[in-house]
Amino acid sequence: MIAFEVNDMTCGHCASTITKALKAADKDAKVQVDLATHRVQVEPVSADAAELAEAIRDAGYTPVAVEAAAVEAAGPKRRSCCGGC
Repeated sequence: MIAFEVNDMTCGHCASTITKALKAADKDAKVQVDLATHRVQVEPVSADAAELAEAIRDAGYTPVAVEAAAVEAAGPKRRSCCGGC
């Protein structure tokens, strides 16, 4: 899994544009976008991280590579029923 933080991705249109750009670089890649965290995760088939980052840049956005350990640590956060503890 390759992950990027794309802070200038702000809406669904941005997410769609980035997804299309990544699919153009690697048509069989699995792409997950989380707008709330500005995170794009890609499970590539044929492209490497540099090619994927270039595709995002070519689409007009600024990708910053995220380390694999940070991606796992930032996984789903569990909260209590009230969110206070």
